Amino acid sequence: MTDRYVALLRGINVGTAKALAMSELTSVYESLGLTDVRTLLRSGNVVFDSDGPVDAATLSRATEAATGVSSDVVLLTADRFRAVAAANPLADVIDDPSRAIVCFLDGPLDAAAVAAPSAESLAPERLALGDSAIYQWCPDGISKSKVPPRFFTSLGAVATGRNVRTVEKLLAMLDD
Repeated sequence: MTDRYVALLRGINVGTAKALAMSELTSVYESLGLTDVRTLLRSGNVVFDSDGPVDAATLSRATEAATGVSSDVVLLTADRFRAVAAANPLADVIDDPSRAIVCFLDGPLDAAAVAAPSAESLAPERLALGDSAIYQWCPDGISKSKVPPRFFTSLGAVATGRNVRTVEKLLAMLDD
């Protein structure tokens, strides 16, 4: 049975750091026997099919071995990716998908153990914790976010964000 996946590489092609051509990334995934490998944009978004088990560590190691670029990978089944996208509790306030982020995590989030910034300190931004994602609405723009970067590093999980517009494009790719 063939399963479809979404792999999100953390920190790829951000400025000049971790430069990686998507054609190279496609080749790496195909060398692992993965099929229908497609990338989106230059930021390490990969949709692919597999007839067998796949894990994020293998994808990360293979990418580094073939390209020299080290990057953590958040790997989701197509169904899990769809569920995380659909669970966005801020969907009703988002009027510009380029100003909203879904931060995907590589495992479950214990919301009770997370010290999230207060709503008052973030206003007019909004932040919502999901079971394996953090949702963020930045009406003033993502680059002006008031959420301290240390918040994301304190989660104890691999986390990588994509704006909602990119999430929508990945959803469309899953349905192709």
